[in-house]
Amino acid sequence: MKKGEFTPKFFTLLRAGITKKQMSNDVMAGIIVGIVALPLAIAFAIASGVSPEKGLITAVIAGIVISVLGGSRVQIGGPTGAFIVILYAIVQEHGVNGLTIATFMAGFIIMGMGFAKLGNYLKFIPYPLIVGFTSGIALIIFSSQIKDLFGMPIDSLPADFVDKWIIYGSHFTQINWVAFAIAIITILISLFFIKITAKIPGSIVAIVLSTAAVYYFDLPVETIETKFGEIPNSISMPPIPHIDFAIIKSLIQPAIAIALLGSIESLLSAVVADGMIGGRHRSNMELVAQGAANIFSGLFGGIPATGAIARTATNIKNGGRTPISGIVHAIVLLLIMMLMAPVAKLIPLSCLAGILIVVAWHMGEWHHFIALFRSNKMDIVVLLTTFFLTVFFDLILAIEIGMILSSFIFMKRMSESTSIKNASNILASDDDFGDRLFEEELTEIPKHVHLYEINGPLFFGASQKFQEIITDLNQQPKILILRMRNVPFIDATGINRLKEICAQLQLKGTAVIISGANHEVKMELLKANIYIMVSKYNIHDNINSAIQRAKKILEAESDLD
Repeated sequence: MKKGEFTPKFFTLLRAGITKKQMSNDVMAGIIVGIVALPLAIAFAIASGVSPEKGLITAVIAGIVISVLGGSRVQIGGPTGAFIVILYAIVQEHGVNGLTIATFMAGFIIMGMGFAKLGNYLKFIPYPLIVGFTSGIALIIFSSQIKDLFGMPIDSLPADFVDKWIIYGSHFTQINWVAFAIAIITILISLFFIKITAKIPGSIVAIVLSTAAVYYFDLPVETIETKFGEIPNSISMPPIPHIDFAIIKSLIQPAIAIALLGSIESLLSAVVADGMIGGRHRSNMELVAQGAANIFSGLFGGIPATGAIARTATNIKNGGRTPISGIVHAIVLLLIMMLMAPVAKLIPLSCLAGILIVVAWHMGEWHHFIALFRSNKMDIVVLLTTFFLTVFFDLILAIEIGMILSSFIFMKRMSESTSIKNASNILASDDDFGDRLFEEELTEIPKHVHLYEINGPLFFGASQKFQEIITDLNQQPKILILRMRNVPFIDATGINRLKEICAQLQLKGTAVIISGANHEVKMELLKANIYIMVSKYNIHDNINSAIQRAKKILEAESDLD
């Protein structure tokens, strides 16, 4: 285990010492990030089908836990847009209590992944798959906000993408143009206010202006208060919902979906942050912290949380370099919740819809999506399959199918990279300058000896090709040398194919000599008893030694004759 692998970055930095100047920068960054996180926490909660305070509770509780225990020095945790798709479906099917239980379960799953050191492997998820499901989620978030964007009087929406648009179509004559105007103005301010100043987030400006307009002019639009009532100005322990095996069984798949998505997004955010500050996060400790954050969020009635890329980037750009900024951001949100709840309830839902549409636009990263169409056609297949499955079916199904497709494509490419060629004639040939094509000065290969060189991994994807080439020899040699110097590894299928080939050749009177296998491959051959099958005297470290062995076998046979 690496030293400090399961030590939170905050503890490491405290031991090393944090300067007063850096602490001051972190406090200022935390205040700014807290203000940025306010509308997002409320909007993500509402879009997920729960009341707005649950988003604030999550941002406060999970934000503190992730900063204190996390493996990244700048990660900002809280609710994110990626969860909206899953959470809305869980609330529709299992209710808010079901979501609380699923969040709690997901926390333990994520912690288990961290302690099992799976953080090292989640980094290997293919890029087209990530872009596919991220763009799919962005489209679904956009779709979920059409009701509030146009102020349509729809009581509830189905989780299914197509069904949503069918209902939108039936209510398109009932647009509230005031709500639509607020949403459009919010989108424009959120996108372009940065040209005026980067110090104040455009989303906050839009909320202040739209809330003031609704309050003073009594505009006929739906607000947080008209839909959800008062926003609680304190955090209290909710009643613990009833849990039994049947409930756990029904929620295990949603909990796994939350755990996988949360783990992937948190590590992606940490990687992006590393690139911005030149740091290096502790991926497994980050997963442990994310798991703990979701457990505590569930205990306090919150929703799932993970590392938020946009808020983490905002933290870095404003000078945050230690977890103090993340802790301050959570405290700022708590103070706003305690002091500003009576005002926050007046925020129009169309304004929040505009903010989420901007989030969806940035989240989709459509330039990356389009750029992937210039890559390998199989990558395009993974991209589009994941995208359409995410939008029209289910996110976890999309990830599963995407991973399976990516694995098959990888295996196909790896098998194509493995070549088995007859090197008997090449050894004797020279290039245009009269030099040997191989690096060793080799003696001539005796008559009745064939040399085949294997280049690439001898795994189950390439083993069939290996068997076909060797068994389809034009002539039956007395000795077959298998040169394996360029075989980095061999798996159980490759071992099995090798044993079958050796047995078949030996039945026909052909001896097999193995040359140049590395230490790992040799150990696999030893464990599989191939040393006994072909004789330990027929396993050689280099080709010259293997050829000398072949000559001795031929001489012994000629003496017998």
